[in-house]
Amino acid sequence: MNLHQFLFVIISEISVQFYIMKKIFIIVTLSLFAISYSQKKKDLYLFTSFREPATEGLYLAYSEDGYNWKGLEGSFLKPEIGASKIMRDPSITKGADGTYHMVWTTDWKGGNGFGYASSKDLIHWSEQQYIPVMKNEPEVVNVWAPEIFYDDVKKEYIIIWASTIPFRYPKGVEEEKNNHRMYYVTTKDFKMFSDTKLYYDPGFSVIDCVILKKSKKDYVLVLKDNTRPMRNIKVAFGKSPLGPFQKSSAPLTEYLSEGPTVVKVDKNWLLYYDNYGSKNYKALSTTDFVHFEDVSSKISLPEGHKHGTITTISADVLKGLIEKK
Repeated sequence: MNLHQFLFVIISEISVQFYIMKKIFIIVTLSLFAISYSQKKKDLYLFTSFREPATEGLYLAYSEDGYNWKGLEGSFLKPEIGASKIMRDPSITKGADGTYHMVWTTDWKGGNGFGYASSKDLIHWSEQQYIPVMKNEPEVVNVWAPEIFYDDVKKEYIIIWASTIPFRYPKGVEEEKNNHRMYYVTTKDFKMFSDTKLYYDPGFSVIDCVILKKSKKDYVLVLKDNTRPMRNIKVAFGKSPLGPFQKSSAPLTEYLSEGPTVVKVDKNWLLYYDNYGSKNYKALSTTDFVHFEDVSSKISLPEGHKHGTITTISADVLKGLIEKK
């Protein structure tokens, strides 16, 4: 091999290596950009809450991993409707258009409806409305813990809640004014609502129900058995968000538990609940709502956090909430 041939081989090898390194550089750069873009666009979790005595309104906490929550300062919506002007059990969902819709308990007893408001950014809210869903039941004792669910099949919202109508159902061990059943209405625009109908009668006093879609035609109803001495969390299964639901499961939690909410984190569902007997928030992890693992030691929540629901928000929405503008 003469000098010219040698130099040609060397230059060729350098050119090939340069081409390979250039391709690697481009691939790595694009990969890092994709990861950065993905992280930037990744939604965060938002947990609604209230503080006793429930007169201050909506409190919020956020999380990046679904386990560890940081409280946002102050109230984001002060209740102005209902005889008691309180906000308990705020339930929120994000509609297909990105609008957040929220419902809440307005009165301990004596009311025949719940509160409603909507927002694009969770800072600027629509005018609060009182929705008198039990106006045709003059003997109704209460309207508790309304829960909102978006049915992506029928493109409508389902709102469920617990009410007691004395002497309507077999009393069991509870007194007549504490014998709850679940009711519901549907709406597409929060202006027109369907007639109120019975949603769930498990044969005992039931409150604090949550609907979740596990997969197509596979829905789970998380509920609180409100009878003594149970007062704990159970689940029931159905093929539609309106049921019918099968017989409820055995208890999943200790006695004196309430306010369940569920969020999917990666491949697992986390079921949060307030174990008010021990004055602690706890959580269970599951993939099938049959087998559960206690993951309470892995969660952290702001002090005073009470019964709410979990949704998702963008980084931009969180930035606005932190800055409150």
